[in-house]
Amino acid sequence: MKKLIILSAALLTLTVSSCKKFLEIEPTGKVIPTTAEDFRSLMTSAYANFPKHKALLALRTDELTLDEYSQDFQTVRDIYTWQDANPDGLTAPFPYAQFYKTIFFTNQVIADIDNKVGVTAVASQIKAEAYILRAYSHFELLNLYAKPYDKATAATDRGVPLATTIDIEQKFPLATIEGVYTQIFSDLAAGEQLLNVDKWDSGTNYRFGKTATQALYARIYEFRGEWDKALTAAQGVLQTNSALEDLNVTESLLPNNYLSKENIMSMEDVMDSRSSNVSFISAHLLGIYNQTDDLRFSKYFSKSGSDYVSIKGNSNALKITFRNAEMYLIAAEAALQTNNKDLALQRLLALKAKRLKPAYYQTEASRISDLLPEDLMTEILAEREREFAIEGHRWYDLRRYGQSQIKHTVSGKDYLLLKNDPRYTVKFPREALANNPELK
Repeated sequence: MKKLIILSAALLTLTVSSCKKFLEIEPTGKVIPTTAEDFRSLMTSAYANFPKHKALLALRTDELTLDEYSQDFQTVRDIYTWQDANPDGLTAPFPYAQFYKTIFFTNQVIADIDNKVGVTAVASQIKAEAYILRAYSHFELLNLYAKPYDKATAATDRGVPLATTIDIEQKFPLATIEGVYTQIFSDLAAGEQLLNVDKWDSGTNYRFGKTATQALYARIYEFRGEWDKALTAAQGVLQTNSALEDLNVTESLLPNNYLSKENIMSMEDVMDSRSSNVSFISAHLLGIYNQTDDLRFSKYFSKSGSDYVSIKGNSNALKITFRNAEMYLIAAEAALQTNNKDLALQRLLALKAKRLKPAYYQTEASRISDLLPEDLMTEILAEREREFAIEGHRWYDLRRYGQSQIKHTVSGKDYLLLKNDPRYTVKFPREALANNPELK
């Protein structure tokens, strides 16, 4: 069985200038940080190297249509048409090694910071972030390369390799989905014990703190269908800060702006320049908004000729990982799943009040309040689609709920992603398969 190639490759290149000193490497293959500042720089590299995979995932959803005249067309065509079995050689690969590069940095911090720096408040916070970022990296790997969580089969379903040490001689067998989650929860628990920052100020809010960790718990429990726990975690975040951007106010910010009052954490580039340049907003996505009275429409999209493009991403100011609106909608979904319709309505309508013009909101509130539970769930999921357009949620929501059929058209030819299609799980990249036959 081969090793993960990334654990050696990661030692050769560090992409953040503040970490250039770490290019000096011990013969055993370890980077050499010695001070708290060094370890903070190592964590900065870990955050900065976190993949931009959600921009590629958006191309697989019903949110975008492809601009066939874009210079990047060939690099994403097979992604857009789900041609995963035999992609063109120019096709952009989904990240795999890059996740393990981030994990390598976190492993280095976890293994060495106590011995090199000692147990201080600063060192404990850095180590806590390493545990939690490692957990989040494994969580994202699962949601790319493993089937959606099913409690009945998770103990035997194929997951992804776990990387929790910096021993480059170790082997990396494929863990089960439940096995990966066991490690994720172990890392989260270890990180929680060490955290001493509630939330980082704007500019450093790409880092994990206590609030962002609770938001991660809420998302994980939502994906696992553990609704009582998801509700508790989401409600806990909102008890700390329940603010939302009121789009009725002229000076309001985009909700996913890192300076937004509802921001929790801004680490991820969920829409990069390539995906932005090669796509337009789909007719499907444009059609789910009241384009006059839902204020998100003019905030999220702008006209480009006869088409629309997103103005929510492809900017450092619009990096996003967690924000309060997600907690409102997780709380609404979880409350309804636990037969608390009143709370579900409360959380859903509180969000809508900040996104819709007042008269339209009153009409919507009256309509939604009379919905039966199954119809209210449909409304909550539709609100997720409207609220989080082009923020990296849609592919995961499609996987969680129904894995519906999607049609994309390229050069006059229709391509179908069928309901419950195996291609709702992304294949491991070729280089990963070549270096670890167990992934096949």
